[in-house]
Amino acid sequence: MGASMDLIAGDAREILLAIGLDERDLDASRLRFDAHLALGGGLDPTWLDLFAESARVATGGAEPVDLLDARIELEGPGAAAGDRTIQRTAPSWISAVARVPDSALDAIAGRWIELVAEEIGPLPREEKPWIRDLAGQIVSFCRRADRSADVLFVWSLR
Repeated sequence: MGASMDLIAGDAREILLAIGLDERDLDASRLRFDAHLALGGGLDPTWLDLFAESARVATGGAEPVDLLDARIELEGPGAAAGDRTIQRTAPSWISAVARVPDSALDAIAGRWIELVAEEIGPLPREEKPWIRDLAGQIVSFCRRADRSADVLFVWSLR
């Protein structure tokens, strides 16, 4: 398995079952989930902290907190899945992102691009539209996931 990162909303048992069965294409299981966002393998988990910082700046609020601070260790059967890290995402993070107004998305995306560039250096021009689109996808995911029983953050850097 290569690097991957997903946000999945629904019943944690169903999500863990899909992961435990090593379903390669979690999108194929989407009928069992309230929402699914495949973030791919090219995204560093810390970029989601930068997204949260961008949202705070753009909205002038104190939320969402960095995703690092909103992740909760998952315990029990299925919590360990080989080289994948599975963590619960705090409902407050999902709700805070879900409340981001559409009118703030351009400002969030612009600031997010600036912060990522500060971290890794100048971004190629062709990467910027992808990041802008991803900001909207994250907000859309959170709006669909806001009333879900669980939201799991599943990632592997291998």
